[in-house]
Amino acid sequence: MSLKPRKTIEIPPDTKQLAEKLYKRKPTVAFTMAQQLSSIFQDEEFADLFPTRGQPAQSPAVLAAVVVLQFTEGLSDRQAEEATRSRVDWKYATALSLDHPGIEHTVICEFRSRLLENGAEWRLFEKLLEELRERGLIKERGRQRTDSTNVLASVRELNRLERVGETMRATLNALMDEAPEFLQDAFKGEWHERYGRPFFNMRLPKEDSKREKLGEAIGRDGFDLLRAIAESSEKERLEALAEVKILRQVWDQEYIEKPDKSDGPKFRKPEEMKPAAERIASPYDPEARWSTKREHDWVGYKVHITETCDKDLPRLITNVATTAATTNDQHMLDPIHKSLAARNLLPSEHLVDRGYTNGESLAFSKRDYDVNVIGEVTEDHSWRVQQGEGFEKANFAVDWEKQVVTCPAGMKSSSWKTDKTGQTQVDFSQRRCRGCPNRSVCVGEKATHRTLSLQPQLQEEALQAARERQKTDEFKKTYAQRAGVEGIISQTVRRCGLRRTPYVGMAKTQLQHILIAVAVNVIKFTEWMHDTPLARTRRPRFAALHAA
Repeated sequence: MSLKPRKTIEIPPDTKQLAEKLYKRKPTVAFTMAQQLSSIFQDEEFADLFPTRGQPAQSPAVLAAVVVLQFTEGLSDRQAEEATRSRVDWKYATALSLDHPGIEHTVICEFRSRLLENGAEWRLFEKLLEELRERGLIKERGRQRTDSTNVLASVRELNRLERVGETMRATLNALMDEAPEFLQDAFKGEWHERYGRPFFNMRLPKEDSKREKLGEAIGRDGFDLLRAIAESSEKERLEALAEVKILRQVWDQEYIEKPDKSDGPKFRKPEEMKPAAERIASPYDPEARWSTKREHDWVGYKVHITETCDKDLPRLITNVATTAATTNDQHMLDPIHKSLAARNLLPSEHLVDRGYTNGESLAFSKRDYDVNVIGEVTEDHSWRVQQGEGFEKANFAVDWEKQVVTCPAGMKSSSWKTDKTGQTQVDFSQRRCRGCPNRSVCVGEKATHRTLSLQPQLQEEALQAARERQKTDEFKKTYAQRAGVEGIISQTVRRCGLRRTPYVGMAKTQLQHILIAVAVNVIKFTEWMHDTPLARTRRPRFAALHAA
């Protein structure tokens, strides 16, 4: 479809007159967006996504507005089509006439695909942030906060037997579409009964011996199919199929086949399996990963949301990062700061929870980005701290230049060894520790002498400083503002469906999260423009008894 960009998009007079009559006193998000943020919805912004010849395309500015409004209300493509057909405020925001039949849902889906295919998924988000910053709603080098939440993939959680069965079934279905003649030659009679319907745990054998036998049979079928593909004249084409690649990966992670093949393939023991970050959890979304956090486990992804939290300014999302479910929060501060730096949106103070803080993130955030990370850090877990007596690491004076550590009793360390990772092991003399009057509370009963483990200097100093800082009242008062990030997560989950993705793959899931961030910023801007007060934290009525 070709595009001839329009410099300005005029709202039809009949639509404008009726919308202003209906919504001027009580404006909706769509009405306010059309009046205040129309500058970010221009055809020129998306002209490179369309060819210049061919059938005329729908205005990308209109489609961008539809996609944003869609996520402000958590609507599906078909529901968004109905809204553009029947709602006056949507017609006003998208410059459609009152008798327009609406934007077809397939066109909305195609526009999102164009954003992904052309690497333009961040375009709307960055344009909106630029507009909000010019209006003075985002403070330069202000205060921001970040938290993460889990995202459920659009696949069900499978146990090992279900996973191998569904992987084999998906591969057979794909081969039936792509190479029916090959499958006819390789097909075995029992495969129809075994893979003819989906694998559900309730349908599988209950006895362990029968489940093990079925697992071996499925494993044998998979290896036989892979060998048949390897011996086929169409080997290169068949092995290039995504389902065949997934079959090979799943069989490698789940099975061990003996060289002589005298016994059926066996499931790997847990200690023989690859890390969860490398294991496919479902053949229908090979990028989704199984993860667990405290008592909760899920298959899917994780999203990190960063928002401003400056006084007397709206809370606006400045960054959103989608990762595998297995990615540790501690590894995300640097990518988040790098993304903020690219948009010139770095804060001076960044409030995060304990999951993001360690010596490395504290030190490098300050050194590389001049950002003070404010968050609780793990305490020293040694028995001395737990019992409330003796000397902890902070009581020892470290001379990094001379590579000497002095204990509280004035004794200097006897050795200093640094490994390739930068970790340093410090030892004190056994003879001197044996005669020290503080030996019982410093060394303990089992150890012969005191040892210390130190991170690289920048990291160790940052960690010790953070441990001292979090004991102060000033830190507790500042850190209390971090809890407000739960509000933005709640809003994105309840209103926009953040915690469940209807798409397959991380790229589409990330696009969903970016568009949700745009939609929420539009909502927050609308509430700010109309002086809507922030919602208070809901408390059960009986909590008043405690306050009394």
